[in-house]
Amino acid sequence: MSDAAAAVTAADGPPTPPKALTGAERKARAREAMLHGPIVSTMLKLALPTIGVMVAQTAVGIAETYYVGFLGTDALAGVALVFPVFMLMTTMSNGGLGSGVASSIARAVGAGRQKDADALVFHAVVLAVIWGALFTVGIVWGGPWLYAALGGRDASLAAALQYSNILFAGAAGVWIVNLLAAALRGSGNVKVPALVTLVGAVVMIPASPALIFGFGPIPRLGIAGAATAFNLYYLGALIVMLWYMRSGRSGLTLSIARLEWRLFADILKVGVPTAINAVQTNLCVILVTGAVGLFGTGALAGYGTASRLDYVMIPILFGLSSAVLTMVGINIGAGNGARAHRIAWIASLVGVGITETIGLLAAIAPAVWVGLFTDDPAVLVPGMTYLRIVGLVYGLFGFGFVTSFAAQGAGKVLWPSVAVTARLIVAAGAAWIAVTMFNGTMTTVAIIVALSFAAYAGFASLVMFRASAWSQPR
Repeated sequence: MSDAAAAVTAADGPPTPPKALTGAERKARAREAMLHGPIVSTMLKLALPTIGVMVAQTAVGIAETYYVGFLGTDALAGVALVFPVFMLMTTMSNGGLGSGVASSIARAVGAGRQKDADALVFHAVVLAVIWGALFTVGIVWGGPWLYAALGGRDASLAAALQYSNILFAGAAGVWIVNLLAAALRGSGNVKVPALVTLVGAVVMIPASPALIFGFGPIPRLGIAGAATAFNLYYLGALIVMLWYMRSGRSGLTLSIARLEWRLFADILKVGVPTAINAVQTNLCVILVTGAVGLFGTGALAGYGTASRLDYVMIPILFGLSSAVLTMVGINIGAGNGARAHRIAWIASLVGVGITETIGLLAAIAPAVWVGLFTDDPAVLVPGMTYLRIVGLVYGLFGFGFVTSFAAQGAGKVLWPSVAVTARLIVAAGAAWIAVTMFNGTMTTVAIIVALSFAAYAGFASLVMFRASAWSQPR
């Protein structure tokens, strides 16, 4: 370095660190990228943190099931009875009403309506409290009947009720956390919800066994400890999320606002049909499982093991689809319907590529997946039969899933709702008819499920060809 250059450097002093961006500046940058930036890289940047969230939540559930297994068969069966109901609440809050919140905020941000975007956050919290209370009262009151109807008896039913009553006592916290996370995703902020979830998962996975089995001064709570751990996890997330949203650092500010029906309607016009779709999706799985159960325990275990591959793909698809919903919503709000439509097509094809690749690998070598869980031929054969057929059309499932979220971002839910209903009718209705009236086999059921994916993708795709779906909102 020359003496002159050294003198200049000395005079200037050390380089000034870059100034931290405010929440509004971060939101403005994210909005600009979604309106004018490269589509694929922007989409992946938004999707990856949400995928991490879903994977972390899946890991927490798997870890808790593993721990509860040490309490015995009755405890494990009790948790299994509660799991579909808790998953229903999770999907309704994340992908149901959560989609409505994310879509409405994305369109408000895209249109530059900051006051509405902030007010929508408070409206989302109000809805979360209402829905949380409904789940708490409904499950505490109707739990004994519901879990008995699902097969709970004696000790397993008692375990289910003990676990469920504690778990759903914190339902409002789950709803608030999930809808606030959806609000942040709608504004393009995906890192904070991901960070909160990942830190919570890191804490909960070791904390859960301490509450279940006892540790030092912590008493042994058994199955009640598993439910308590979940509630503590969401309580911590709730405190952090409320503080963050109140601070204004997120680009959205949570404060008490005058309740307006137009804002509730903006959330609910997407959220309610999408929540109904979540109910239908869960019902479809339950009914197909019941039809397969008529073949015996081996077939039921084989189907359950094989179809678990669906749940491996859902975190990936949900992360991608949440990013698409936000990008489409912001572009629709800004009046850029052509770009929104292009984003929807590109994302749908990415979804097809991911799911079809996984499906083809499963169809070619189904024993690799099913064999991870069992070596019993009575389970392997039906599971492999299912994957050899259904795996070939997993791409249709991916296409329908992503396309539906893109339509929700545009505020259009008719064809996604029709698509989910068509899948339910074909998969569950035809499967039961085939098995009970025409002596259908596992191969028959697998073909019917494959056809249900085709119906799902076909109806969902209709929104892609309607120009009015991609125009600026009224």
